[in-house]
Parts: sequence; C-alpha cells; structure tokens
Amino acid sequence: MSNNVRPVDEQEFEQQVLRSDSPVLVDFWAPWCSPCLRMAPVFDAAAARHAGAAVFFKVNIDDNPSLIGRHGIQSIPTLILFKGGVEKDRLIGTADLEAISEVIGRHAPAEVRPEGEARS
Repeated sequence: MSNNVRPVDEQEFEQQVLRSDSPVLVDFWAPWCSPCLRMAPVFDAAAARHAGAAVFFKVNIDDNPSLIGRHGIQSIPTLILFKGGVEKDRLIGTADLEAISEVIGRHAPAEVRPEGEARS
C-alpha cells in the first residue's frame, strides 16, 4: 500500500469516508482475491496521480463484514467513490488506471485535477 492509500475499518468509515470534505475512493478487497491483488498497484498509481483531488482508502472485507451489506458489495474488487457522504460512482471488477481516473475526474474539483484532465 502506498503513502497515498490508507486502510479504513468499520469504526473509522463514517468519519474518514462519509464525512470527508473531499471525494473519497474506496477499494473493497480481500487478501485471498487474485483480481484484487492484481489491481492493488493500479489503485496505488491512481492515488499517486490524484493526490489532492481525492482521498483513497482500502477496506478488507474479511475484517469489516458489516460494510459489505451496508454498501451492497456483491463481488470484489469493487471501487466506490463517495462525495458528501453519498455514493456517486462504482466500478466492479478490475479497473485500469484510465477508468479510475475517469471516475475521479467526474467528481473532483477542477482546481485540484492534474493538468490535462478536463471535466466531463
């Protein structure tokens, strides 16, 4: 996990994710999930690319089972972008850097987006 990605658990989820002033992208994953492990470096790269535009967290579903039902997680990996405490976007399955960047670009304030990324 990179410096731009932090784990979050059930106790911290509301404060860190739902009450954040910034857009928050959460990766719901598990250590036994091969697609999750393959996507981890892509999620880290997205976090590095979009540092300042969004906050990045990972939720290990094995350690935080109540979050699965609360957020309708039916398969992993699942990425959910929250803004203002509300789910705004969701990617299910592995995603590439461009797909993740597109989701963030739709919800991040223009003034903190990396150069060259236009608002959709």
